[in-house]
Amino acid sequence: MTDQPDIPPEEALRALTWLTEMGADEAVGDEPVNQFEVNETARAEDLQPEPAEAAPPQHPPISPAPAAARALTSPDDAVSDARKLAQSCQSLEEIVAALDRFDGCPLKRTATNLCFADGNPAARVLVIGEAPGRDEDRLGKPFVGRSGQLLDKMLAAIGLSRNDPDPQKAVYITNVIYWRPPGNRKPTEAETLMCMPFVNRTIELMAPQFIVCAGATPTQRLLGRTEGILRLRGRWFTLQRADRETPLLATLHPAYLLRQPAQKRLAWRDLLDLKTKLLQAGAGNS
Repeated sequence: MTDQPDIPPEEALRALTWLTEMGADEAVGDEPVNQFEVNETARAEDLQPEPAEAAPPQHPPISPAPAAARALTSPDDAVSDARKLAQSCQSLEEIVAALDRFDGCPLKRTATNLCFADGNPAARVLVIGEAPGRDEDRLGKPFVGRSGQLLDKMLAAIGLSRNDPDPQKAVYITNVIYWRPPGNRKPTEAETLMCMPFVNRTIELMAPQFIVCAGATPTQRLLGRTEGILRLRGRWFTLQRADRETPLLATLHPAYLLRQPAQKRLAWRDLLDLKTKLLQAGAGNS
């Protein structure tokens, strides 16, 4: 008689898929096993006579599914849960609390810290990047590594800072992914979809005057575009969220500029354009 599996096949498949995405793509034991010895032992056991009556088990029955496997949900269910949680939030603080409760994204299980946002939430400008790196994961804040230091210098060049208490001179910084992907790999489609409801709710609650997308991922996700960042950068788009239209500027990610320093001239043009828009908006409100 064949033993029944410990977990249903669909749960086993989801668990296996998640383990593969996390990099566990082979089964390795703690100690080597001599398969020849195992086979000989198995054959010897097969020759033993069956006992008259099997002894009753002396241990409790095995749980139908390990806790980790039971906690896994399908990507569609995770996105649905994320939407419900995000829409229930009435402040940025509630978004942070909701993300602490949200267990649908597998990245949360491998990350050290949640990296939600940094800066002045009353700022006119919202900067959105892709995902946390090693330094961000360690400190629990976005853009604090080398690329973050370059971003701070770029913003300072046009009179903006994440630390300025004046909303006219401040920025608020976040990402489309809130937990570091293992090995800084690119986030998957499913992982991004699980985080986007919180990104959209952040925009709705913060209601920034301008949005700056650093890199292709945030630009493509928010606008539904497929072009590369070199074709998207330097262009202004209109983002529609919660009956509000917000000007959105696409620019190059600081990490890309560290690898391609010659492209800093393009990012500088984008920043000057942003500064002009801020000055015009300020003059219109005076």
